[in-house]
Amino acid sequence: MVFSSLLFIYLFLPINIILYYSVKSRKCKNTILLISSLCFYAWGEPVWIVVLLISGCIDYYHGLYIGRFHGTKWAKYGIVSSIILNLSLLIAFKYSAFIYENINLIFNTSFQIPDVTLPIGISFYTFQTISYTVDVYRGKVQAQRKFSTFLLYVSMFPQLVAGPIVRYSDIAEQIENRTTNISQISDGVNRFVIGLGKKVLLANTAGSFATMFMERSSGSLTVTEAWFGILMFTLQIYFDFSGYSDMAIGLGKIFGFEYKENFNYPYVSRSATEFWRRWHISLGSFFRDYVYIPLGGNRKNEFFNLMTVWFLTGIWHGASWNFVIWGLYFGILIYLEKKMIGRILEKLPRIISHCYLLVVVIIGWTFFYFTNMNEAFSYLKVLFGFANQSFASTELNIIISNNIFLIVIATLLCTPLVKVLGEKVCKGAMYKGCLIIGNVMILILCTAVLVNESYNPFLYFRF
Repeated sequence: MVFSSLLFIYLFLPINIILYYSVKSRKCKNTILLISSLCFYAWGEPVWIVVLLISGCIDYYHGLYIGRFHGTKWAKYGIVSSIILNLSLLIAFKYSAFIYENINLIFNTSFQIPDVTLPIGISFYTFQTISYTVDVYRGKVQAQRKFSTFLLYVSMFPQLVAGPIVRYSDIAEQIENRTTNISQISDGVNRFVIGLGKKVLLANTAGSFATMFMERSSGSLTVTEAWFGILMFTLQIYFDFSGYSDMAIGLGKIFGFEYKENFNYPYVSRSATEFWRRWHISLGSFFRDYVYIPLGGNRKNEFFNLMTVWFLTGIWHGASWNFVIWGLYFGILIYLEKKMIGRILEKLPRIISHCYLLVVVIIGWTFFYFTNMNEAFSYLKVLFGFANQSFASTELNIIISNNIFLIVIATLLCTPLVKVLGEKVCKGAMYKGCLIIGNVMILILCTAVLVNESYNPFLYFRF
C-alpha cells in the first residue's frame, strides 16, 4: 500500500484516525498504531512481515543484552553481533544477486543467480534498528524492555517503507508520552496534503516526461530533448521523495509524533556539500554519526573516510554499479570542495555557483537513472553536444507549451519562494483560510488524477 493511493487516503487512514482517537489510554493508542502498521506493511506481500519481525527481534534482544552488560567487553560483542546480523539480512535480500553476478563476471563462473524479491523498506528499518543498538551501546538511550513498544518504533507505518530514517532517541519519549491538539493535527493534515500534491501532481507528471525521453535510444534524441528528460527526472526524484517525506511527517503529526525534516530545498544549494546537507538529511546524518565520525572523520584518513561513506551511500540506493559510481562521484566532488573548489565557489557570484551545483547534480542523476554505464555516457554525450545530434525538437516545443504552467510551478516549488511569499501575503485567519482552500483543491485534483491515472510509481520503494 502507498500513501498516494485512494485506498489509503479514503479508507485506511480515516479508519485509523477514528480508531486512534476513539480510545484514551496511550497503551491502546499504541496498540492500534502497531496493528495498523503491521497491516499496512503486510498489504502487498504478507510474507515480508516475517523479515520485519526477525529484524525487530534481533535488535530488541541485542538491545537488552547490550544494556545489561553496558561498559564491558560483552557489550562490544553484542553490538558487533547486532551489526553483522542486520547487515547479513540486508545483504541476503538486497545484494545477493549483485554479488553472484560479479563473482560470475570476475571468475568466469556460472553460479545460479538467486531470484530474491526485495522486502519493501528493508534498507530504512535496518538502519533504524542498527542506530538503536549502537545508541544503547553508547549509552545515549536505555534499552526498551517492552517488545511491543520496540516493534512499534520499527514498524510505524508513516515512515516504515521509505523513511525518513527515525532514530529511537528522537521518539522514545513520544512513544510513551505524547499529546496532540487541533493545531498539531491541522499542521499534519496540511503537510500530508502538500506531500500528496508533490507526489501525484508533480512527481508523476515529471516522471512521465522523463520516461518519454530518457527511455529512448540516445541516437534518436536531440540536445534539448536530452536536457528536458534529465531535468524532468531531476524534478521527479525530488518531488517523489520529498513528497513522501512530507506525507510521513504529516502523518506523524496527526498521531502525535514529531519527525525531523528530511529535505530543505536542496536545489537552491551552491555546492555539492551544501546539497547533501539539504537532501535526504536523515540518511546523511546516519552515515555521518555511525560511519564517518567513528572512522575518524576529517581528523585522520579523511579521503578514505569520505570514500567509504559515499561508497556506502551509493550501494545503499541500489545493488548496481551505477549507484556506486554515483556515490563515489559525489564523494570526490565533496572532497575537492573541501580542499579547493569550495573556497572558489564562495567567492563566485551566487548565480554561477548555483549553476555549477545544478550541472553536477544533473550529471549525477544521469548516473543514478541508467543502470547501464554505456547508456549513461551516451546520454551525457548528447546532453553536452558531443554526439552530433540535432539541437531542437518540434515535438518538445509542443510538450513544453502545453505544460508550461506546471513546469513553472514545479520549478518555483523547488525553492522557498512560494512559501515565503504565501506567509507574507496571507497572515492570521486569512493564512489559515488559504491553507484550507488550497488543501481542498489539491485533494480534489489528486483524487481526480488517481482515479484516471495508471502511472503512479514510487522511486524509493526499490531502496
